[in-house]
Amino acid sequence: MFTGIIEAVGEVLTAGELMRLRAPEGVWADEPFQLGESISVDGVCLTVTTIEGRDLSFDLSPETLERTTLGDLVAGTPVNLERAMRADGRFGGHMVQGHVDGTGRFLGSETAGDGLVARFETAPGGERYLVDKGSIALSGVSLTVVRPAGLEFEVWLIPHTLEQTSLRRLLPGDRINVEFDAMAKWVERLVGPWAGNLPS
Repeated sequence: MFTGIIEAVGEVLTAGELMRLRAPEGVWADEPFQLGESISVDGVCLTVTTIEGRDLSFDLSPETLERTTLGDLVAGTPVNLERAMRADGRFGGHMVQGHVDGTGRFLGSETAGDGLVARFETAPGGERYLVDKGSIALSGVSLTVVRPAGLEFEVWLIPHTLEQTSLRRLLPGDRINVEFDAMAKWVERLVGPWAGNLPS
């Protein structure tokens, strides 16, 4: 389980079914990595299989490569990193599972004060989870949906988010990993069979 509060931006060393990345120096100096621990890499929950100093390796399934942006990575690509949430830690964002629902696209942004208003498009079917002021995780970053309209929606990127994540490097047309709010999906699953009988 994750919170969507990015702790560091790492660098891809090798991509593909055996992915290696390098964590930035000093970020987790007091809390060494452990074999088998879960790390969110651009919003995808992965298991650490080897550790060599700051270099971490992960095994990726063909489905993960196909359904997420991890299949687009090349050496040198920056990726958002978050270690699994501790039971005694702060819950700063929202409940993020690292189970990506699919990908979306960055459409562009406009300057708004010191930050940006960024517009994205989700894949067909995702629009039902886009709720104004609802939560969404984009490449692992916990954000708030604003002005959803069909498949499109906006998010506000404050200076801290731009500085601490890879979102500042997005170009129009770039793909991003999308994970919708887990609570919305649970409610849909539970209520769905009776939705036609609910009052409008």
